[in-house]
Amino acid sequence: MFRDLIAYLDSIKARDPAPRSRWEILLYPGLWALGFHRVAHWLFIGEIYFLARLVNHFSRMLTGIDIHPGAKIGRHFFLDHGFTVIGETAEIGDNVTIYQCVTLGGTNPANGEPGKRHPTIEDDCIIGSGAQILGPITVGKRARVGANAVVTGDVPEGATMVGQKARSTLVAAENYARDFVPYGTPCSQITDPLTQKLEAMQAKIDALEARLGEKSDDGGEPERRDRA
Repeated sequence: MFRDLIAYLDSIKARDPAPRSRWEILLYPGLWALGFHRVAHWLFIGEIYFLARLVNHFSRMLTGIDIHPGAKIGRHFFLDHGFTVIGETAEIGDNVTIYQCVTLGGTNPANGEPGKRHPTIEDDCIIGSGAQILGPITVGKRARVGANAVVTGDVPEGATMVGQKARSTLVAAENYARDFVPYGTPCSQITDPLTQKLEAMQAKIDALEARLGEKSDDGGEPERRDRA
């Protein structure tokens, strides 16, 4: 156990130039958050849910890091700084590095049934500060996610993902969910840019056909403007 701790501290020191000794690393909030999570996860697996949540609650107050007791985390996980949220069904491999203010968040399953809602981060990934990785997606081995990037689709091994852009999902008014939708981002909504453009084009065509139909019903013809 002592050797495992030394190996873990050395793995952090290899990725962070700031500490001058292993003693400094022992004061890192990410290290404490992971230690509390190991206990909370053990309780969670044993179906002692209240105590698992209690440990998680104490850890969050102490470190500012919220790791759900159900999350699965591998070896040598380095959580630099804090203010990070890791959801219940998230899975993190070995030697993963996550910087501050990252969210491994969920999306509401399209079928409404409980299940995998959070991302899987494979071995040796680096997640930059402020990144938002949402839904039951997979970030492949050795992938990099840049600061403040928003990732909602699978990331290939070794890829680097940067940037963010919010796009309309073009939810029709009559289909808009009036009830509360967990996470605000159901999987059934359209997020592919090409599909969105096709949907927008189809909506314009439908609107033009409706106008032409109204003109035909009135027995008139569309007005034409003479060019000057």
